[in-house]
Amino acid sequence: MTGRPHAARRPALWLRWSACLLLVWLSIAGAAAPAIAQSAGGAPPAIAPVDDAWRQALPRDAEAATQAYLDRLPAAAVARANAYFEGGYCLLLWNLLAGLAVSALLLARRRSARIAAWCLRVARLRMPADAAYGALFALFSFVVTLPLSIYQGWFRERQYGMATQDFGAWFGEQLIALAVSMVMLAIAVALLYALLRRAGPQGWVWASALATAMLALLMLAGPVMIDPLFNRYTPLPAGPVKDAVLAMAHADGVPVDQVYVVDASRQTARVSANVSGLLGTAAVRLNDNLLRRCSLAEIRAVMGHELGHYVMNHLYKMLAFTALLALLFFGSAQWALQYLLARHGAQLGTSRSDDVASFPLLVGVFLVLGFLATPIQNTLIRSQEIEADRFGLNLAREPHGAAELDLKLTEYRKPDPAAWEEFVFYDHPSTRFRIHDAMRWREAMGTP
Repeated sequence: MTGRPHAARRPALWLRWSACLLLVWLSIAGAAAPAIAQSAGGAPPAIAPVDDAWRQALPRDAEAATQAYLDRLPAAAVARANAYFEGGYCLLLWNLLAGLAVSALLLARRRSARIAAWCLRVARLRMPADAAYGALFALFSFVVTLPLSIYQGWFRERQYGMATQDFGAWFGEQLIALAVSMVMLAIAVALLYALLRRAGPQGWVWASALATAMLALLMLAGPVMIDPLFNRYTPLPAGPVKDAVLAMAHADGVPVDQVYVVDASRQTARVSANVSGLLGTAAVRLNDNLLRRCSLAEIRAVMGHELGHYVMNHLYKMLAFTALLALLFFGSAQWALQYLLARHGAQLGTSRSDDVASFPLLVGVFLVLGFLATPIQNTLIRSQEIEADRFGLNLAREPHGAAELDLKLTEYRKPDPAAWEEFVFYDHPSTRFRIHDAMRWREAMGTP
């Protein structure tokens, strides 16, 4: 009888230790922040501008014109881009290991089973208990992976001159993201395990449908409910940029009458834009860095690309791919969990895949499957990006604008990778590939 109260207190004790660990890490990061800020790498090396005479003098041959563009990249810019992007290869592995560490820590010494039992005692009903477990899992994952998150999301971005926030502002947004993820994971875990318990052996099929439905919901609600938590979206003032973007949108039947600017310069120096929307909705957004750093030709080129994603229904195609991938992942996970729980269930404190205590094991299996599927997922996304590039070239008719923008994107993307690198690691085409596509269009169309 004396063991039960002690066991009941362990989840609360774990939460206190997690909070203490979080405070220690924040203290270390706060002490190091001034030195890190001073050592930030600053802006990437500038690319020498050219005029229309240079563009008109370019060779007609696409290969030669592409090389002329790439030759404008300073050696320091190429070295910096290569170092940044290649560092991401290792981060893929470190993120996998960090995620597996979260699962391993929860599964060790039956921690997950004890936390699940504690949640059930507090909530009394199964679904609220599962929701509480999902929220706690998100919190624990945040705490354990915080050092890697600080390095990857703030310190490294500062080193390469792309982050514009100080540590306090950055961490404040991480706390907002944590709150969002706790709510979302609470809902997802509660629904997932309710389905698994009700559906029995076919639960993995229903779980796949749930994952796809939740992604679709996120695509609908994210731009309206989540994105405004981090940035302000304001209508773009009347002028040449707004006129050009709306003209291209209306030419392809995109139902928008407004263009929005996001204040992304609060967080980053990167340029970006998007056209989002499902079920007949659409919203055209571009960030203030794009307006500040790019010419009208470059803006037309990038917005033609983003409109291409919408017109070619890439969101729906991605949902269909996600549904197939979810079927594969959940089917594989069901087999893996049955095998692992049969062998190790006694040590883990649970032998059922429909018990929320096995959730860290499910997450671990998904992490490994996702890591192995990286080249497949990247290839699918990259193929859509190539389609959108070509759509944008035909819509905007700005091959030089596209090429100039691609040079700017070398700030965070290796410009000239080996073929195997592009296949495995690139979810967007490389700089060489994209500029060559633009120059090939220029050569075929006979434009200057």
